[in-house]
Amino acid sequence: MALTPMMQQYHDAKQVAGDALLLFRMGDFYELFHEDATKAAGILGLSLTSRDKGDPKNGKEPTPMAGFPHHQLDQYLAKIIAAGMRAAVCEQVEDPKEAKGIVRRDVTRIVSRGTVTDDTLLDPQSSNFLLAIAPYESSDRSACGLAWIDVSTGRFEATSVDPSRLGDELARIAPVELLVREDRPPLPVEWSERRVVTSRPPWAFGQQAAKAALDKHFGPHALEGFGFNESDAPALAAAGAVLDYLVETQKASMAHIDRLVPHRTGSTLEIDESTRRSLEITKTIRDGTREGSLWGVLDRTITSMGARLLGDWLANPLTSVDTIVARHDAVEELLKNASLTTALRETLRSIYDMPRLLARITTGRASPRDLCFVARTLACLPKVKAKLADRTSARLEQLHTRIDLCGGIRKDLETALEEECPLTAREGGFIRSGFNAELDEQRELAKGGKQWIAKYQAEAIERTGIPSMKIGFNRVFGYYLEVTHAHRDKVPDDFIRKQTLKNAERYVTPELKEYEEKVLAAEERAQTLEYDLFVELRETVASAAKRLQATATALAEIDCLASLAELARSRNYVRPEMVDQAKLEIIGGRHPVLDVTEPEGTFVPNDVACKSRESRVESLEEDPAEGASFLLITGPNMAGKSTYIRQVALLTLMSQVGSFVPAEKATVGVADRIFARVGASDDLARGRSTFMVEMTETARILNTATPRSLVILDEIGRGTSTYDGLSIAWAVVEHLHNVVGCRTLFATHYHELTDLEAQLTGLANFNVAVQEHAGRVVFLHRIISGSADKSYGIHVAQLAGVPREVNERAADILEQLEAKSAQTGESDQRYRLDRPAKNGSLQMTLFEMADHPLLDEIRELDIDSMTPLEAFGKLSDWHEQLGTLQDS
Repeated sequence: MALTPMMQQYHDAKQVAGDALLLFRMGDFYELFHEDATKAAGILGLSLTSRDKGDPKNGKEPTPMAGFPHHQLDQYLAKIIAAGMRAAVCEQVEDPKEAKGIVRRDVTRIVSRGTVTDDTLLDPQSSNFLLAIAPYESSDRSACGLAWIDVSTGRFEATSVDPSRLGDELARIAPVELLVREDRPPLPVEWSERRVVTSRPPWAFGQQAAKAALDKHFGPHALEGFGFNESDAPALAAAGAVLDYLVETQKASMAHIDRLVPHRTGSTLEIDESTRRSLEITKTIRDGTREGSLWGVLDRTITSMGARLLGDWLANPLTSVDTIVARHDAVEELLKNASLTTALRETLRSIYDMPRLLARITTGRASPRDLCFVARTLACLPKVKAKLADRTSARLEQLHTRIDLCGGIRKDLETALEEECPLTAREGGFIRSGFNAELDEQRELAKGGKQWIAKYQAEAIERTGIPSMKIGFNRVFGYYLEVTHAHRDKVPDDFIRKQTLKNAERYVTPELKEYEEKVLAAEERAQTLEYDLFVELRETVASAAKRLQATATALAEIDCLASLAELARSRNYVRPEMVDQAKLEIIGGRHPVLDVTEPEGTFVPNDVACKSRESRVESLEEDPAEGASFLLITGPNMAGKSTYIRQVALLTLMSQVGSFVPAEKATVGVADRIFARVGASDDLARGRSTFMVEMTETARILNTATPRSLVILDEIGRGTSTYDGLSIAWAVVEHLHNVVGCRTLFATHYHELTDLEAQLTGLANFNVAVQEHAGRVVFLHRIISGSADKSYGIHVAQLAGVPREVNERAADILEQLEAKSAQTGESDQRYRLDRPAKNGSLQMTLFEMADHPLLDEIRELDIDSMTPLEAFGKLSDWHEQLGTLQDS
């Protein structure tokens, strides 16, 4: 069946769009057809109609159709992206007035979650990464290449990793869209959930295709200059796949992507996926949001680009003492100079999100308002640069040098643009008078023509004696003279009738038409000229994108450092002393999140002193009482064990980010890795129980921790039987102490482990202080030396609202068990209970088959001498007794 020219155009565009919903521009609407219309109706809440009602007799079915007004594009793109789908935007790419036949249309971009650049579709405080995974195998190695880009800013990085670290890297980078080879098995659900997964052809990840794409974009040999070598082949394959996808979807300049940065492991603190989750570094476990996380509490930044950079610092803490100290020096200088910090932060309030502005400018999607925002930002640079002059810290000096004032660009923008600019360039009215002589001339001509028309109307009224005559305008006739029927006889002969209305006639005159043409031509020429001037300004800014990007990066870092200084001032943080030794000494440390979220003064500070085995051995000769490498912490639930060990990990992480810490004093040895096994979670989708997840994470710690690592563990072994759990926990303690020798905080309910203090020289017992009075307990939330004498689990159950009779029965059982333990001298044998429950009924033991009158009676039976009738009678009696026992 032959298609109309319009529908043929639609089908051609759909071939380009692929699986993306095709938004086909038709006049003032975007329309969707066929299956796309059916999908969109449900996702976007559109009314589903049809085109070409068809003729069922001839086998012609109606074409499903749905659409929305063109000015609502961003609103509907947001819904499409939120649904995990892609959208292809097909625009009219020529002026309908100039079109010969049907207006030409093309797909101008394909929008997905990882390729959006519009502010309305982005979280201003978070990076928006698109990431490609390139499997790579060779005869002597197996590696995965990763490359990730934030198209909205141009940040582009790549690395090669062991496949076992893929999950950790995805947790660190937090991409929103993944590119994978279509011939590979599906990704694990924990990697792909809440992310868009886009399949790409295998050739897109090939070495030759990658080299061609990278050379074309960056130029031959550029990668060597960026720091890549032959061992980075997997990373470059992934980077090539990213560029191939962007070329296919963006269909615009990508000049803002001006370098590919190699990410080298070892320069940043390694944090695995479960640790990031347990410590809630950038999002909470409860609802996955930023609020309530470490990032949410520490962020005092002013600009969006500063907030994103701080998030990146938290995801990638430093491991170089010199680099960390350089940040601390900068924060300290800003902290000591409160007036400087306040002035800097006030100036930053007038600075816009330059990286995302530049991305829109270089891709040709900027508006006059975007250029106006660039001009306002450049106007703030002299103030920032002046405030950073004569700084003493090396980092602030470097940032001062990196700020490029770009005075020429600022002058061009300020000279050309009005104070307030529109969102679309086609509207005009944003170029200042006096900037361009020809534009001024056309504007004056258009303005003068309108004045002439007003004068002409007055003269026509005087000449004809028709006081109600007025001049109007419409798109069909242009300017016209309208005369009511009551004055029709007074119309002069040179008036040419154009239209009859119910109560009036409309006329034109040769003189009126002549001036109309001049006015309309002048207005159209002015709009065209203004748009051309806008494009020139946009290109001027785009040509300086690299300079502007470097300045924007410096501004973001200034914002972060000033934010950390403001945080330290307002929360009374101290500067940590950073050392190369694997030691950790904190006095009066506070949990950084709870310190803010809890009522002022309610959080109880605590100390910690811990050294790795090597560091401890080296210092024992000088100080025999040197701190332990392994802190074993016992005490009841709700008393603060988990909070304490998390607090220690977070303070270490904050120190390596460059932040001051909530404490009275802190000495922090740089860790190469932080491991946290805290809290219970399962992975039922992959058939893994809570205990299996716990053991998998524990195994990873035991296999990868080094003497420079910091490990915090909470309740290892709780997911299995008492014997199994205690045995596993015992062996884990010995391995971490004897083999790894790293700084470890181990919270447990297994009091038997406290005996290890006498066997392991680097292990010290600590417990959470508790006060007990009149059967009630008060948790003091203080960590003190020594082991806890009991767990207070029944007291916690009482606080939680467990029924009184259950608590009383539990206390009774506990008393009997402790008594039996005291009699036998063994704490781990199985016991039977001698005392019945308070209601007098016999209770079955929790631990073994206890003595019971029925059992005694069965043992004493002489089965051989019983008749069948007697046996049946006995059974009937026992059945009745058991029924009575069950009812009681």
